[in-house]
Amino acid sequence: MTLSRAETIELLRLDAELARRTARRKLFTYFPDSGPLRRELYPKHLAFFEAGLTHRQRLMLAANRVGKTESVGLYELTLHLTGRYPAWWKGRRFTRPIKAWAAGDTGKTVRDILQLKLLGPAGSFGTGVLPGDDLVRVTRSSGVADAVDTLYVKHQAGGESVLSLKSYDQRREAFQGTEQDVILLDEEPPMDIYTECLLRTMTNDGMLMLTFTPLMGLSEVVLVFLPDGSFESAVDDGSKCVISATWDDVPHLSEDAKRELMASIPPFQRDARSKGVPQLGAGAIYPVPESDFVVDDFPIPKHWPRAYGMDVGWNRTAVPWGALDRETGTLYLYAEYYRGQAEPSVHATAVKARGEWIPGVIDPAARGRSQRDGEQLLQDYRDLGLDLLPAVNAVEAGLYTVWERLSGGRLKVFRSMSNWLSEFRLYRRDEKGRIVKQNDHLMDATRYLVVSGLDRACVQTPQADPDEFATRRETGGWMG
Repeated sequence: MTLSRAETIELLRLDAELARRTARRKLFTYFPDSGPLRRELYPKHLAFFEAGLTHRQRLMLAANRVGKTESVGLYELTLHLTGRYPAWWKGRRFTRPIKAWAAGDTGKTVRDILQLKLLGPAGSFGTGVLPGDDLVRVTRSSGVADAVDTLYVKHQAGGESVLSLKSYDQRREAFQGTEQDVILLDEEPPMDIYTECLLRTMTNDGMLMLTFTPLMGLSEVVLVFLPDGSFESAVDDGSKCVISATWDDVPHLSEDAKRELMASIPPFQRDARSKGVPQLGAGAIYPVPESDFVVDDFPIPKHWPRAYGMDVGWNRTAVPWGALDRETGTLYLYAEYYRGQAEPSVHATAVKARGEWIPGVIDPAARGRSQRDGEQLLQDYRDLGLDLLPAVNAVEAGLYTVWERLSGGRLKVFRSMSNWLSEFRLYRRDEKGRIVKQNDHLMDATRYLVVSGLDRACVQTPQADPDEFATRRETGGWMG
């Protein structure tokens, strides 16, 4: 059948109109009932939505490319702005128009990411997540070309919701003002802006959503939700919660895509970008992903020499034990002692229980004491039966030596060393480059062990002459 020219023109017009209407209804394509991207294949996204029913603060701490900005943050924000909740929705619902903010790093990134995904490109507003038929009008920003300041959105209950787009470079003062029902912070905010936004949602039972990849490491904001830096410590107190999402939690990333992405990422950022693990950042002292050095526990061979490092103090005394695989030069941290507010006799008994024959090294200044007091404490521990010598306490050189081992694969840590891993995640420098001297007892003791303790490492040889055994310890053991 041949169409007439008029019929062909009309068909093309209908096709164009259908494409236009489809483009303006993108919201309804997310989380379908069936198909390769059906919603049950996104359990972390759905968990984030559902948590909004009971938690005022939610953080999606996620890998790159999992959809945290568009299909999590902006998708939910659009539902609240329009009242167009799908039948399967189990999260919070607003039955009236709302007041909301959405914010990102800078005015330019807000325009190029949040605005683009929400509205579509300039000249085609209404083709983003927000349905075109619900967009009433916008006001332009005076600061950035083609940027929008405020959106007015039709709500299903009648009236208009109001959304303001903001950026962190406007500073905290720009986030003062009236109460907001919903605030979306896409990308990690400074602590003062996070606090200001929290205040804007407190008195009216509003909600605060944060969606970001933790590239700044264990920042103040991350530690609000992960007190010791690990997902095991994630807060879920009825007010705030954390949802993590990795590349393995989404079906739209193929194995080939994951391999290509991983190859393009610097090694020290791989856990953050692929898993959303906030262990690294500009301030991390050891920028090495845990996946590179954490190993499952295994029995230590008897022929591997052992030693320990010791950091003492009333608030916390910490000891990591290490065993050296002489064939590979790899040091394995296999056990830890971590206790505060106890007498030296208590600590000594616990250390000897791991093997009285194992030698160790101790902080010569005994954490904050004078050198003389440190020498006296060293003698006290010797009198209690510990085989100890003072460690070399060259801080920066020691940090470099430990980092060399970690990054070169010659320092491994047993997975069971939970206190060591918690300290590792928090071990960082402040904005002036100084080591943050909090929760670092096992980190200091590890430095003593690596720099000084390996010289003393030995194996248990009960048949050996005690004098010969002692001589070996004093004159040097095996260096890795």
